[in-house]
Amino acid sequence: QVQLVESGGGLVQPGGSLRLSCATSGTSGFTLDDYAIGWFRQAPGKEREGVSCIRISSGNTYYAATVKGRFTISRDNASNTVFLQMNSLEPGDTAVYYCAAETYHLVRDCIERDFRSWGQGTQVTISS
Repeated sequence: QVQLVESGGGLVQPGGSLRLSCATSGTSGFTLDDYAIGWFRQAPGKEREGVSCIRISSGNTYYAATVKGRFTISRDNASNTVFLQMNSLEPGDTAVYYCAAETYHLVRDCIERDFRSWGQGTQVTISS
């Protein structure tokens, strides 16, 4: 079982930037290398969607078309933290952002049903 805690959300103006952090931890022997980490978001009245995912051991990444070129996923293995750098933010990026984890061999796509461990979410609001 993986524990995940998101932070870094807030209110920013359109065109601004935010960096979300996902701190991960687990039982003895836990290593982030065994996992894929995903960032998902859910806006009011909409389904949860995959924003970006990373397979930690290989560094392979996925980005949704709506964020490609604006968002960057990265990891710091020393602190077991995964980041989502979000630039050129738009009102349509407003949502609760969640990070999720799953052992990498069980993840086929950056979709909600492929991930079992979830954080509590952090609110991101883009508004002038």
